[in-house]
Amino acid sequence: MIFDGSPAAPLVLLLAHGVGAPMDSPFMEAFARGIAGPGVQVARFEFPYMALRRVTDARRPPDRETVLLSAWREAAAAFAARPLALGGKSLGGRMASMVADELHVLALVCMGYPFHPPGRPDRPRTAHLETIRTPTLVLQGTRDPFGRKDEVEAYRLSPAIRLHWLADGDHDFRPPAASGRTREENWREGVAAVRAFLAGLSDPLSGAQNPED
Repeated sequence: MIFDGSPAAPLVLLLAHGVGAPMDSPFMEAFARGIAGPGVQVARFEFPYMALRRVTDARRPPDRETVLLSAWREAAAAFAARPLALGGKSLGGRMASMVADELHVLALVCMGYPFHPPGRPDRPRTAHLETIRTPTLVLQGTRDPFGRKDEVEAYRLSPAIRLHWLADGDHDFRPPAASGRTREENWREGVAAVRAFLAGLSDPLSGAQNPED
């Protein structure tokens, strides 16, 4: 794992990476370091297929869903004694969203959620998001091919989910040059949105969990 921030922070945000880039990609570095602060320690881990890539230096497809979910449970278990939030980039956030209620975490942060495969809005990955109870923030670029704003706004999502749209952003929140915005501006906005969301949770030291638990 990689840690940013103090172990004395009252909340841990545990993050997983996306399909093709590791836990120390520029995206993950920018968000982990930006979010970490006096109130939040950020921890990052890798799924088995990505950890193996570091050893073999060969690209591998993601593990089966059961393996990915087991990896999430194992990583979260390391923080069983601390107030915990889960999150991640794309695949990492999607897998986190599938175990968040089960693990009774304080919050969920998804960065570039893959609402559907690119070009296939008819194949949504949202069934569990209709009933999720964990307070959730989704950062999404308005041009994300995995879920544009007009597509996502048509989905039926749980009231526990809050969407924060990053103007003209793609799946990595990168806008086109003609937009007048930069990737770094969208990243900073995204970091600020996550920090505000986590700061707005019930006091993690109180042991508050999902409101229906």
